[in-house]
Amino acid sequence: MTAARVAVRIPGRARLVVALAAFVGLTAFTWPFVVAPGTFGSTYAPPLIFGALLVLVLAVVIAEISAGGIDAKALAMLGVLSAVNAGLRPLGAGTAGVETVFFILVLAGRVFGPGFGFTLGCTSLFASAIITGGVGPWMPYQMFGCAFVGLIAGLLPRLRGRAEVLMLAGYGAVSGYLFGFLLNLSFWPFSTDPNSSIAYLPGLPFTEQWHRYLLFDLATSLGWDTGRAVTTGLCVLIVGPAVLTVFRRAARRANFEAPVRFAPHGTE
Repeated sequence: MTAARVAVRIPGRARLVVALAAFVGLTAFTWPFVVAPGTFGSTYAPPLIFGALLVLVLAVVIAEISAGGIDAKALAMLGVLSAVNAGLRPLGAGTAGVETVFFILVLAGRVFGPGFGFTLGCTSLFASAIITGGVGPWMPYQMFGCAFVGLIAGLLPRLRGRAEVLMLAGYGAVSGYLFGFLLNLSFWPFSTDPNSSIAYLPGLPFTEQWHRYLLFDLATSLGWDTGRAVTTGLCVLIVGPAVLTVFRRAARRANFEAPVRFAPHGTE
Protein backbone atom coordinates (compact mmCIF):
# COMPACT_ATOMS: atom_id res chain seq x y z
CA MET A 1 0.00 0.00 0.00
CA THR A 2 1.38 3.40 -0.91
CA ALA A 3 2.26 5.54 2.07
CA ALA A 4 0.34 8.76 2.55
CA ARG A 5 2.75 11.68 2.70
CA VAL A 6 1.95 14.66 4.89
CA ALA A 7 2.37 18.04 3.22
CA VAL A 8 3.71 19.93 6.24
CA ARG A 9 6.20 17.95 8.31
CA ILE A 10 7.00 18.71 11.96
CA PRO A 11 10.66 19.52 12.69
CA GLY A 12 12.25 17.99 15.78
CA ARG A 13 11.85 20.84 18.24
CA ALA A 14 8.33 21.61 17.03
CA ARG A 15 7.42 18.01 17.85
CA LEU A 16 8.55 18.67 21.40
CA VAL A 17 6.37 21.77 21.60
CA VAL A 18 3.36 19.92 20.19
CA ALA A 19 3.91 17.13 22.72
CA LEU A 20 4.11 19.70 25.52
CA ALA A 21 0.92 21.40 24.33
CA ALA A 22 -0.86 18.03 24.15
CA PHE A 23 0.31 17.21 27.67
CA VAL A 24 -0.99 20.53 28.99
CA GLY A 25 -4.29 19.88 27.25
CA LEU A 26 -4.66 16.41 28.73
CA THR A 27 -3.81 17.81 32.16
CA ALA A 28 -6.46 20.52 31.77
CA PHE A 29 -9.08 17.85 31.01
CA THR A 30 -8.10 15.08 33.43
CA TRP A 31 -7.17 16.98 36.58
CA PRO A 32 -10.47 16.06 38.35
CA PHE A 33 -9.16 12.51 38.69
CA VAL A 34 -6.19 13.65 40.75
CA VAL A 35 -7.09 17.06 42.24
CA ALA A 36 -10.17 18.19 44.15
CA PRO A 37 -12.38 20.93 42.62
CA GLY A 38 -11.40 24.42 43.75
CA THR A 39 -7.76 23.58 44.42
CA PHE A 40 -6.64 25.55 41.38
CA GLY A 41 -9.44 28.04 41.77
CA SER A 42 -12.28 27.48 39.33
CA THR A 43 -12.49 31.22 38.65
CA TYR A 44 -8.90 31.66 37.54
CA ALA A 45 -8.06 28.30 35.96
CA PRO A 46 -9.79 28.79 32.56
CA PRO A 47 -8.09 32.13 31.77
CA LEU A 48 -4.71 30.70 32.80
CA ILE A 49 -5.28 27.62 30.64
CA PHE A 50 -6.38 29.84 27.76
CA GLY A 51 -3.28 31.99 28.06
CA ALA A 52 -1.01 28.95 28.23
CA LEU A 53 -2.73 27.48 25.18
CA LEU A 54 -2.20 30.60 23.08
CA VAL A 55 1.46 30.76 24.08
CA LEU A 56 1.99 27.11 23.19
CA VAL A 57 0.19 27.39 19.86
CA LEU A 58 2.25 30.46 19.03
CA ALA A 59 5.37 28.54 20.04
CA VAL A 60 4.41 25.71 17.68
CA VAL A 61 4.02 28.12 14.76
CA ILE A 62 7.22 30.03 15.53
CA ALA A 63 9.20 26.82 16.04
CA GLU A 64 8.03 25.40 12.73
CA ILE A 65 8.70 28.68 10.89
CA SER A 66 12.21 28.97 12.32
CA ALA A 67 12.96 25.35 11.43
CA GLY A 68 11.45 25.59 7.96
CA GLY A 69 8.45 23.42 8.81
CA ILE A 70 5.82 26.02 7.96
CA ASP A 71 6.38 28.63 5.28
CA ALA A 72 4.20 31.52 4.14
CA LYS A 73 2.16 29.21 1.89
CA ALA A 74 1.37 26.85 4.76
CA LEU A 75 0.41 29.80 6.97
CA ALA A 76 -1.88 31.06 4.22
CA MET A 77 -3.51 27.61 4.00
CA LEU A 78 -3.91 27.60 7.79
CA GLY A 79 -5.64 30.98 7.66
CA VAL A 80 -7.96 29.95 4.83
CA LEU A 81 -9.03 26.70 6.49
CA SER A 82 -9.50 28.44 9.85
CA ALA A 83 -11.80 30.96 8.17
CA VAL A 84 -13.71 28.16 6.39
CA ASN A 85 -14.25 26.29 9.65
CA ALA A 86 -15.25 29.47 11.46
CA GLY A 87 -17.85 30.07 8.75
CA LEU A 88 -19.12 26.49 8.77
CA ARG A 89 -19.53 26.10 12.51
CA PRO A 90 -22.61 28.35 12.97
CA LEU A 91 -24.43 26.22 10.37
CA GLY A 92 -24.64 23.25 12.69
CA ALA A 93 -23.41 23.96 16.21
CA GLY A 94 -26.16 23.65 18.81
CA THR A 95 -28.58 21.71 16.62
CA ALA A 96 -29.01 18.17 17.99
CA GLY A 97 -25.25 17.95 18.48
CA VAL A 98 -24.57 18.40 14.76
CA GLU A 99 -21.11 19.87 14.07
CA THR A 100 -20.01 20.89 10.60
CA VAL A 101 -16.32 21.56 11.25
CA PHE A 102 -14.86 18.24 12.35
CA PHE A 103 -14.65 16.68 8.91
CA ILE A 104 -12.41 19.56 7.75
CA LEU A 105 -10.17 19.04 10.79
CA VAL A 106 -9.93 15.32 10.08
CA LEU A 107 -9.15 15.72 6.38
CA ALA A 108 -6.74 18.63 6.82
CA GLY A 109 -4.89 16.86 9.63
CA ARG A 110 -4.63 13.80 7.41
CA VAL A 111 -3.14 15.64 4.43
CA PHE A 112 -1.11 18.41 6.04
CA GLY A 113 0.10 16.51 9.08
CA PRO A 114 -0.43 16.36 12.87
CA GLY A 115 1.27 19.69 13.65
CA PHE A 116 -0.89 21.50 11.11
CA GLY A 117 -4.00 19.66 12.36
CA PHE A 118 -3.26 20.58 15.96
CA THR A 119 -2.81 24.26 15.14
CA LEU A 120 -5.86 24.31 12.84
CA GLY A 121 -8.05 22.90 15.60
CA CYS A 122 -7.02 25.73 17.91
CA THR A 123 -7.27 28.56 15.40
CA SER A 124 -10.60 27.34 13.96
CA LEU A 125 -12.34 27.37 17.32
CA PHE A 126 -10.73 30.67 18.30
CA ALA A 127 -11.91 32.34 15.08
CA SER A 128 -15.36 30.80 15.44
CA ALA A 129 -15.68 32.04 19.03
CA ILE A 130 -14.73 35.57 18.01
CA ILE A 131 -17.20 35.61 15.11
CA THR A 132 -20.14 34.11 17.02
CA GLY A 133 -19.49 35.73 20.40
CA GLY A 134 -18.83 32.33 21.94
CA VAL A 135 -15.95 33.50 24.12
CA GLY A 136 -16.14 32.05 27.61
CA PRO A 137 -14.50 29.68 30.11
CA TRP A 138 -15.37 26.75 27.84
CA MET A 139 -13.41 28.11 24.85
CA PRO A 140 -9.91 26.86 25.80
CA TYR A 141 -11.32 23.38 26.34
CA GLN A 142 -13.05 23.45 22.97
CA MET A 143 -9.82 24.60 21.34
CA PHE A 144 -7.84 21.82 22.96
CA GLY A 145 -10.50 19.25 22.04
CA CYS A 146 -10.43 20.23 18.36
CA ALA A 147 -6.63 20.37 18.45
CA PHE A 148 -6.57 16.71 19.51
CA VAL A 149 -8.98 15.81 16.69
CA GLY A 150 -6.65 17.34 14.09
CA LEU A 151 -3.51 16.00 15.74
CA ILE A 152 -4.67 12.37 15.87
CA ALA A 153 -5.93 12.54 12.28
CA GLY A 154 -2.39 13.25 11.17
CA LEU A 155 -1.07 10.22 13.08
CA LEU A 156 -3.43 7.62 11.61
CA PRO A 157 -2.02 4.63 9.64
CA ARG A 158 -0.93 5.31 6.07
CA LEU A 159 -3.60 3.98 3.71
CA ARG A 160 -4.86 5.16 0.34
CA GLY A 161 -7.98 4.87 -1.77
CA ARG A 162 -11.24 3.55 -0.41
CA ALA A 163 -9.53 2.08 2.64
CA GLU A 164 -8.28 5.52 3.62
CA VAL A 165 -11.71 7.12 3.27
CA LEU A 166 -13.34 4.39 5.36
CA MET A 167 -10.66 4.74 8.02
CA LEU A 168 -11.10 8.52 8.14
CA ALA A 169 -14.90 8.21 8.28
CA GLY A 170 -14.58 5.79 11.19
CA TYR A 171 -12.16 8.08 12.94
CA GLY A 172 -14.43 11.05 12.26
CA ALA A 173 -17.26 9.27 14.03
CA VAL A 174 -15.03 8.32 16.94
CA SER A 175 -13.70 11.88 17.19
CA GLY A 176 -17.27 13.13 17.61
CA TYR A 177 -17.59 11.04 20.76
CA LEU A 178 -14.03 11.85 21.85
CA PHE A 179 -14.67 15.60 21.68
CA GLY A 180 -17.81 15.32 23.81
CA PHE A 181 -16.07 12.99 26.25
CA LEU A 182 -13.26 15.50 26.77
CA LEU A 183 -15.51 18.56 26.96
CA ASN A 184 -17.69 17.00 29.63
CA LEU A 185 -14.64 16.66 31.86
CA SER A 186 -14.32 20.45 31.95
CA PHE A 187 -17.57 20.97 33.89
CA TRP A 188 -18.39 17.59 35.42
CA PRO A 189 -16.86 18.37 38.88
CA PHE A 190 -19.02 21.50 39.24
CA SER A 191 -22.33 20.65 37.57
CA THR A 192 -23.86 17.68 39.41
CA ASP A 193 -25.51 17.29 42.80
CA PRO A 194 -22.87 15.71 45.10
CA ASN A 195 -25.49 13.23 46.29
CA SER A 196 -25.99 11.89 42.78
CA SER A 197 -24.52 8.52 41.83
CA ILE A 198 -22.84 10.11 38.81
CA ALA A 199 -21.38 13.12 40.65
CA TYR A 200 -17.71 13.80 41.14
CA LEU A 201 -16.57 13.05 44.69
CA PRO A 202 -13.02 14.04 45.70
CA GLY A 203 -10.94 11.28 47.21
CA LEU A 204 -12.58 8.32 45.49
CA PRO A 205 -10.32 5.67 43.94
CA PHE A 206 -9.62 6.23 40.26
CA THR A 207 -11.65 3.22 39.12
CA GLU A 208 -14.78 4.38 40.96
CA GLN A 209 -14.30 7.96 39.85
CA TRP A 210 -13.89 6.77 36.26
CA HIS A 211 -17.06 4.66 36.50
CA ARG A 212 -19.02 7.67 37.76
CA TYR A 213 -17.76 9.80 34.91
CA LEU A 214 -18.65 7.20 32.28
CA LEU A 215 -22.20 7.10 33.64
CA PHE A 216 -22.32 10.91 33.66
CA ASP A 217 -21.14 11.08 30.06
CA LEU A 218 -23.66 8.49 28.88
CA ALA A 219 -26.53 10.13 30.76
CA THR A 220 -25.88 13.72 29.72
CA SER A 221 -24.37 13.85 26.24
CA LEU A 222 -24.64 10.55 24.38
CA GLY A 223 -27.36 11.90 22.08
CA TRP A 224 -25.45 15.09 21.25
CA ASP A 225 -22.21 13.20 20.69
CA THR A 226 -24.00 10.75 18.41
CA GLY A 227 -25.26 13.63 16.25
CA ARG A 228 -21.72 14.95 15.96
CA ALA A 229 -20.29 11.49 15.21
CA VAL A 230 -22.86 10.69 12.52
CA THR A 231 -22.49 14.09 10.85
CA THR A 232 -18.70 13.88 10.76
CA GLY A 233 -18.61 10.29 9.53
CA LEU A 234 -21.14 10.94 6.75
CA CYS A 235 -19.42 14.15 5.65
CA VAL A 236 -16.11 12.32 5.33
CA LEU A 237 -17.74 9.49 3.38
CA ILE A 238 -19.62 11.80 1.03
CA VAL A 239 -17.21 14.67 0.37
CA GLY A 240 -14.00 13.18 1.79
CA PRO A 241 -12.58 11.81 -1.49
CA ALA A 242 -13.09 15.13 -3.29
CA VAL A 243 -11.72 17.22 -0.41
CA LEU A 244 -8.68 14.97 -0.02
CA THR A 245 -7.98 15.37 -3.73
CA VAL A 246 -8.28 19.16 -3.50
CA PHE A 247 -6.05 19.35 -0.41
CA ARG A 248 -3.39 17.10 -1.94
CA ARG A 249 -3.45 19.01 -5.22
CA ALA A 250 -3.05 22.27 -3.29
CA ALA A 251 -0.17 20.75 -1.32
CA ARG A 252 1.59 19.64 -4.50
CA ARG A 253 1.17 23.00 -6.18
CA ALA A 254 2.25 24.89 -3.08
CA ASN A 255 5.28 22.58 -2.77
CA PHE A 256 5.57 23.34 0.95
CA GLU A 257 8.88 21.56 1.38
CA ALA A 258 10.66 22.91 -1.70
CA PRO A 259 14.27 23.73 -0.82
CA VAL A 260 15.39 27.32 -1.17
CA ARG A 261 18.50 27.77 -3.33
CA PHE A 262 20.34 30.99 -4.05
CA ALA A 263 22.06 31.21 -7.43
CA PRO A 264 25.23 33.27 -7.86
CA HIS A 265 24.72 36.77 -9.22
CA GLY A 266 24.45 36.82 -12.99
CA THR A 267 23.39 33.16 -13.38
CA GLU A 268 19.97 31.67 -13.98
